[in-house]
Amino acid sequence: MNAPPLPGAASPSAPVRRQVIVIAGNPNAGKTSLFNRLTGGSQQVGNYPGVTVEHKEGVMRHQDRRLPVIDLPGTYSLTAYSLEERVARDFIIDEEPALVVDVVDASNMERNLYLAVQLMEMRVPLVIALNMIDVAESRGLRIDTARLSLLLGVPVVATVGSRGRGVDELIETCAAVLDGTLDALPQPVHYGHQVDEEIEGLARLITENAVEENRFEPSWLAVKLLEKDPSATMRIRRIAGARQGLVEEAAEAAVLRIERHYKDDAATIIAERRYGVAAGAVRQCVSRVTESRMDLTDRIDNVVCGRVTGPVILVAVVAALFFWVFKLSDEWAWMPWFGGWVSPTGLINWAIARLSDMLAPTQDSMPMLHSLFDAALVRGVGGVLGFVPLIFFMFLFIAALEDSGYIARVAFILDRLLRMFGMQGNSILALIVSGGLGAGGCAVPGIMATRTLREEKDRLVTMLVAPFMNCGAKMPVYAVLIAAFFPQSRTEMMLLLWAVSWLVALAAAWMLRRFVVRGEQTPFVMELPPYHVPVLRGVLLHTWERTWLYIKRAGTIILAVNIVLWVFMYFPRPADGPDGKPPTAAEGLSHSMAGRFGHALEPVTKLAGFDWRTNIALLGGFATKEVVIGALGTVYAMDVEKTGDNAPLAARLASEPDWSPRRAFAMMLFVMLYAPCMSTITVIARESGSWKWAAFATLYSTAIAFVIALAAYQAGKLVG
Repeated sequence: MNAPPLPGAASPSAPVRRQVIVIAGNPNAGKTSLFNRLTGGSQQVGNYPGVTVEHKEGVMRHQDRRLPVIDLPGTYSLTAYSLEERVARDFIIDEEPALVVDVVDASNMERNLYLAVQLMEMRVPLVIALNMIDVAESRGLRIDTARLSLLLGVPVVATVGSRGRGVDELIETCAAVLDGTLDALPQPVHYGHQVDEEIEGLARLITENAVEENRFEPSWLAVKLLEKDPSATMRIRRIAGARQGLVEEAAEAAVLRIERHYKDDAATIIAERRYGVAAGAVRQCVSRVTESRMDLTDRIDNVVCGRVTGPVILVAVVAALFFWVFKLSDEWAWMPWFGGWVSPTGLINWAIARLSDMLAPTQDSMPMLHSLFDAALVRGVGGVLGFVPLIFFMFLFIAALEDSGYIARVAFILDRLLRMFGMQGNSILALIVSGGLGAGGCAVPGIMATRTLREEKDRLVTMLVAPFMNCGAKMPVYAVLIAAFFPQSRTEMMLLLWAVSWLVALAAAWMLRRFVVRGEQTPFVMELPPYHVPVLRGVLLHTWERTWLYIKRAGTIILAVNIVLWVFMYFPRPADGPDGKPPTAAEGLSHSMAGRFGHALEPVTKLAGFDWRTNIALLGGFATKEVVIGALGTVYAMDVEKTGDNAPLAARLASEPDWSPRRAFAMMLFVMLYAPCMSTITVIARESGSWKWAAFATLYSTAIAFVIALAAYQAGKLVG
């Protein structure tokens, strides 16, 4: 590649672009940390038009200006094999952002610069954020950023996104590019004399035969045609119209000439040239100032990823996670309150009880409104909100593990195990996102994460087993039942539930691979990022985002479902008795539509220990699993004659004669495994392309859940 001139004044012929900055980069390059530093707390999450890929938008402030920033999906390439690659590439082409900031891992420059070379091919204004420069320095690497800027023809800024180092300089550089005082338009990439000639000829032919305005760089389209990129062919058809055949024939002839000359595939030749540009830049700009030695990450991985020590450490980490979550959220007293000490969960339960007391005077004068507000809203939704501290600490520890780099090690440790059961190694990441590390995940982003699997059968199997993981929505159910019936064994019970979720998921994957979704497994290559000390600011930001989402669900979806369930639990009202006495609360609930439905299922569900009240709550769980606790709170609040028993739901269940540890354990297993929530079902249908698989996921998981819950309940009955 010829060395371009130093970045200077912007070219007067540069196209006018939208004043939007996009952040691109490889996964694990610190892109999210840098985005958080650039935008602060002014972020919102949305979806790219027409697809399920999420993206974050934020605002970067420079003096009195507000510059919109969009975080593209992390990707190693723009070849457009995966949905993330297509989304990232199409956004840059179609939206024409004013600037692309490519976040490059300074400790793995050669691999990361491959994406930078592809961005240079697109001839978009580009700034390189050479991130994690501290990791590179700790490995004895010295990087000449000025020379790298000279070679690539774009500004290069050394940063440490997790600590804010170099962020101000990056903001100033971006502002200078947008103002036109600094040139960030890269020079053309060169692939060798033979390939360059073919690209120039095709680019000229594309320009000459364009029948409508061409918004794409002709040389980039030419490179894509030589790589036989289908989307590039479609773009040529739009640009050239009836003349597209002429361009396509010329491209086919150029491919044949290149392949005859090099005795290799044209796409491979171009990929090798890109790697050559990246490798050449590294050779000229990177030097080692100390002897090669095993760094700290390698030494830790020798223990953390060991065949024997790795699984032991993983179980210990998960056990510690559950232990500290329960200790901090519920068991340890934190603050003096009215003469005593209460935990965060206890404080919320106290507030809920006081709200219920305030509504007590309306019970006789306005019984229906009292039932709606006290049972459905205060007891139902309040019961779900009572677990905000538990959810907060769960998300806090999960975010810290993600930020440290340990999550990738979990994937590495479990890779061999998953392949034994017929799953692709990359499926681990989707299962962890769904809650496979312990809890606190969500099946919706987990299923979306299957887009990184290129084989459709691998994607489908992973989508069908991911909902078995213990997502954050199931945690309130576990917390109530464990507090009621296993208060001295909280950590042990959560470890048992975690192990059961994995055993069922692996067994289901094995069965699906052999009888439903047959096909060969694809290979899996995993990158292990260097370890980092979690950055408190980033961890708290992620924790708050997830906790706030839980609170919003309680105030919207769960509230709406609880109100609907209350209607079904309150109407129709039974007639007064022969003596003129109104029906009792228990009689009214049993006579309602929900009560009749629960009674209708009871002959079957009682085999697993579920009575008609439990059936009502489990029905609500089809919407979202948190509703199970909200519905149980509503059911038991409506099934009393007078307000006065304001004990938390766990205490109420523990005092019920028809509840037992055996029944509680069976219910936890059923909630863990039965039908995915409505959001997950919708995503399965969208990602698989068929509602058939969404229906199958609902039916087969519910059948598995009932069989396992029944077996556990009956086995417990036999052994007493």
